[in-house]
Amino acid sequence: MENDVKKLFANAVAKLKEANHELCRPEEDVVSWLVCQKAQHAIENYLRGYLLNMGVDPSGYDSIERMYRECLKLNSEFEKVDLNGFTCDYTQDDMAYCNDINKISNCYNLADGLDTLLRKEKLIV
Repeated sequence: MENDVKKLFANAVAKLKEANHELCRPEEDVVSWLVCQKAQHAIENYLRGYLLNMGVDPSGYDSIERMYRECLKLNSEFEKVDLNGFTCDYTQDDMAYCNDINKISNCYNLADGLDTLLRKEKLIV
């Protein structure tokens, strides 16, 4: 189980770095849906890793919001990264959502906030 947690956190960190790299490109070169996708993958992996670390099987949670609510029950510090109502869904059917720079920045900031929180909790080094 510890290996799975480390893999989830390592994957989340990698996805966050990829999203950051994309955001650091000149604005006209940023592929916004890619930032959303990478940030959402990071968020999912941070939450799954945390749940697994706490002995909770994350496979029973079908959404980021449900995983977040469970993490919040386990640790009130998750309030610092408010994912309530997080509905980002980077499906190919509705890429218009990810074209708004404010929305992709929000997705990235949420993933970054989880990274910061889990580092403060000393779960990621």
